[in-house]
Amino acid sequence: MKMLIIALAGLSVMLMAVTTVMAVTDLEKATFAGGCFWCMEHPFDEIPGVVSVTSGYTGGQKMNPTYQEVSAGGTGHAEAVQIVYDPAKVTYEKLLNVFWHNIDPTTRDRQFCDSGHQYRSAIFYHNEEQHRLALQSKALLEKDKTFKEAVVTEIVQATEFYPAEDYHQHYYKKNPIRYKFYRTTCGRDRRLKELWGGEAGH
Repeated sequence: MKMLIIALAGLSVMLMAVTTVMAVTDLEKATFAGGCFWCMEHPFDEIPGVVSVTSGYTGGQKMNPTYQEVSAGGTGHAEAVQIVYDPAKVTYEKLLNVFWHNIDPTTRDRQFCDSGHQYRSAIFYHNEEQHRLALQSKALLEKDKTFKEAVVTEIVQATEFYPAEDYHQHYYKKNPIRYKFYRTTCGRDRRLKELWGGEAGH
């Protein structure tokens, strides 16, 4: 009987491990660039089903770039956020909707007070379904938008994502006063309100 109990306990542990692995493998990634990555973490952090949001660099050529290199330009990378999410709890369409309402899609190589190719807005799709949904969301935005300017946000295939230095991660939590001062002086909230009205991100 004791051996049977031990065997059943072992089987239970194995099943739990398999379930955990399956749950992990069911998670998906979404990658977006919307100017300063400090400002793109907060909107996604609050969404149920989002497991993690990481600031980093992607879309360029240089391996393992530093913040100084990216912010200076020339690496080809954009400041971006990579989101790990549970598609059973939140859809990619929902993430796209949050993305659009937290950027200015009408400016090329610029977001608010930050200018340069490293501050472009972009959707980096990870598979063909994300590609399809991103194109669809952009087409709907162009059809229904309330602003006059063209939508110039890029939709490109995801490449290597390099996490930013630790002091950048969740900057809005670590340095709330400096973060709010930056958002205000950069004109981000004012411009989002102009573009999106009551649906503007924050």
